[in-house]
Amino acid sequence: MKKLFLIALGIISLSTVTAQQDIPKKKTKKEARSERISAMVKLDEEGVITYKKHSAFGGKLTSDGYGAFMEIGRARSVRKGLLFQLEISERKHVKEEKQQGPFSTTAPLIFGKINFFYPVKLGVQYQYLLGNKGNKNGISITGNIGGGISLGLLRPYLMDVDKQGERVFVGYESADSSYFLNGPYYGGPNFGTGWNKLKVLPGVYIKPAIRFDYGKYNEMINALEVGLIGEFYSKKIPQMIYTEQKQYFISAYVALVFGRRK
Repeated sequence: MKKLFLIALGIISLSTVTAQQDIPKKKTKKEARSERISAMVKLDEEGVITYKKHSAFGGKLTSDGYGAFMEIGRARSVRKGLLFQLEISERKHVKEEKQQGPFSTTAPLIFGKINFFYPVKLGVQYQYLLGNKGNKNGISITGNIGGGISLGLLRPYLMDVDKQGERVFVGYESADSSYFLNGPYYGGPNFGTGWNKLKVLPGVYIKPAIRFDYGKYNEMINALEVGLIGEFYSKKIPQMIYTEQKQYFISAYVALVFGRRK
């Protein structure tokens, strides 16, 4: 009986040790991160960027203003993808010139400016891979083209003037617009002025671009983008007095893009 007991105890001990050896060790956060970086480096060395989706944001300078944007990307294949974009910018007129009023105590004024012009765009771009990264220090090049809707937000430019001893803001379409043209002026509007009189003009836009992604790791987006934007609105946009009002706009831009792939 004693021998049988010892034999059974030995079998149980051996089974326990074997089972413990079969249980995989749980990876630490450091080991998991190390493996993830190794996988990224391998992809970088192979020069292949693969992803299911990405999110990005950026800022841009245009030939007639500036803006900011955000986008969400969805891969359709290794070489093709769709970019869903939201963008807001300010478009300035070429004849805008800041001046100081004779009683300059506020912002500089821009004589003759009728409206601030803020295009807000919502659209989709088709993205096609033109050249993948040759190595981890290489550059990925994509061609993007698409468009969508553009809402032209017009905020009236209200000048700070002296109206018979009373300090008021007047615009080009105000009942007392003679003060808008003749003053005397204190200065221009502050950022909070005119939003309660905002107007919206609908339009459409098209945007071709080329993007150069120089990010060190494939999961990160660090890119320079250059392109053109063409916009067409339902009515002419009043920006400045004594100038021809336009319904169609075209501008060049350069943008910096930052984001992450998954």
